[in-house]
Amino acid sequence: MKRQTGIWIDSSKAIIVALDGETEKITEIDSEVENSVHHNDEGNKGTFSGVHHGNSDKKFDNRKEQELDYFIKSVLSYVKKSDELIVFGPAQTKTKLEQKLMTDHLIEPGKLKAVETADKMTLNQIVEKVRRFYNPYEYKEPKPKS
Repeated sequence: MKRQTGIWIDSSKAIIVALDGETEKITEIDSEVENSVHHNDEGNKGTFSGVHHGNSDKKFDNRKEQELDYFIKSVLSYVKKSDELIVFGPAQTKTKLEQKLMTDHLIEPGKLKAVETADKMTLNQIVEKVRRFYNPYEYKEPKPKS
C-alpha cells in the first residue's frame, strides 16, 4: 500500500493527514512563528551605536524566518516515509515548504503531486480534500435536479 499524505499549512499550524490503505492518521503541529511585531516604545526608530544602526524590525524578520524554517523542518519530519504528497493552504508557507522539499532534496522527484491554494478549512474538510485527491473515483458529484 502506498502511504499518501496531505498537508494543510499556514504560519500558525500544520495539519497532516496520512492515508495508509483504509487507515488515516491525523497530526496537528502548532507553530511558534511570531506574526506581529510588538514594540515597547512605539516611537523607537532603532538604536545607534556610532555609525551602526540597529533596527528591531530586521531582528524580528530574521527571527521569524528562523522560526518558520524550524516549523517547516518539524512538519517535514512527519512526511519522510510518504510515497505521495499534496500540500495546500493559504498564504506563502506552502510555497516555502515546497522550496525546502526541492532545494534540500528531501523528497524524490515525482512524489510531490500538487501544491494548491486553499482557504481556512475545518479538520473534516481537510481530511475530505486529501481523500478526494487520492481517491477521486470514490466521490461522485451529485447530479443536478431537473
